Amino acid sequence: MAAPATMATRHRGSLTWAIPLALGTLFGFYAGFLRRTGEALNWWDVLYGVVAGIVFTAVAYGLGRIQGALIREVRATAYGALCGMAVGFLHSLTGASVLQSVWMGLIFALVTGVASFYAFYVHED
Repeated sequence: MAAPATMATRHRGSLTWAIPLALGTLFGFYAGFLRRTGEALNWWDVLYGVVAGIVFTAVAYGLGRIQGALIREVRATAYGALCGMAVGFLHSLTGASVLQSVWMGLIFALVTGVASFYAFYVHED
């Protein structure tokens, strides 16, 4: 069977903001929740979560915009670093020590970097 004359193109315009915004929203809610530490909710916790979510969304969006220009090794390292820093930061909000937060961030960065590299290697054009 012959292919149609006009092939459907993939439109990713809506996902360029949707994915970082969804992840940033979840990150912000969780950061605000962790900062609360069992006390009554106040505006500083909400503001902290909003700012953390905006920063994460901006960094994730920026990485998504430049990922096409990066080779797969650097791209996987960047996604691993983003995940590791996010998890380490959230873990530090639980009251854990700095060393424990760094180790948690490094473990997640390594796992995410390896998984990202594998995904980019398998699906490379």
